[in-house]
Amino acid sequence: MSPILTPPEIDRRHRAHESDNGSGRRPPTDKLTGGNGEGGDNWNDRPQGRRGPRERLSQVRMGLFFGLFAVLMFFIAIVSAFFVTRASGHFDAYSHYVNEWLPTTIPSILWLNTAVLLLSSASAEMARRSMFREVDVMDEWIGLSRRTSQRAAAWLSVTLGLGGLFLVGQWIAWDQLAAQHVFFRSNPSSHFFFLITIAHAIHLFIGVSALIAALIGLRRSHKLASRQILVDATVWYWHAMGLLWIFLFVLLEYGQ
Repeated sequence: MSPILTPPEIDRRHRAHESDNGSGRRPPTDKLTGGNGEGGDNWNDRPQGRRGPRERLSQVRMGLFFGLFAVLMFFIAIVSAFFVTRASGHFDAYSHYVNEWLPTTIPSILWLNTAVLLLSSASAEMARRSMFREVDVMDEWIGLSRRTSQRAAAWLSVTLGLGGLFLVGQWIAWDQLAAQHVFFRSNPSSHFFFLITIAHAIHLFIGVSALIAALIGLRRSHKLASRQILVDATVWYWHAMGLLWIFLFVLLEYGQ
């Protein structure tokens, strides 16, 4: 994971020639600590655990990790029930073993949806990396440009569009099954198909909302570190939803 880049203390020889308002300062590049360009941003001089953006980034990532762990446990419970139900059966009055599980034919559009989600993960990663490109970050820190935020916003917009396309594709898949008279309560297999895909779609919709929030933050937040943290957390959540979908798609396609 990329660290937050923060200009450290400026060389004293250059300070002697600078004006009091800080104009014309040369962004130093000898340390990678954390900060947002405000006065007193030499985070290395602060007590351990109170250095600001680097610790904020670590805390946000840790919180995101625990949140994603809870999501993972939720889907593990569903998948466990999936396998237990698939293997369950009963004997009828004639001592015949009956298993009501009828495999659900997966709509072919799910292959396209998977490809779209993989592309969206790639564009999201481009946005995240652009927020930590050292040369551009230095320029943005001292106010010369907002190239990092603009580039990240462009990639996040692509991700948002692809994420919306994925959700539309999932709706089409559900509609195709309904046209074949396969519904949530048709049989245990279709029950789990709708349960798994709808649950994932809800979590991905949360990711779409996070992308919208990140785009707003890139435009309105005045602190570079806050923009970096917002994009970083959003993209890692999006990656997690992409990896989760790949596992669920393989389960639905080959695990029935």
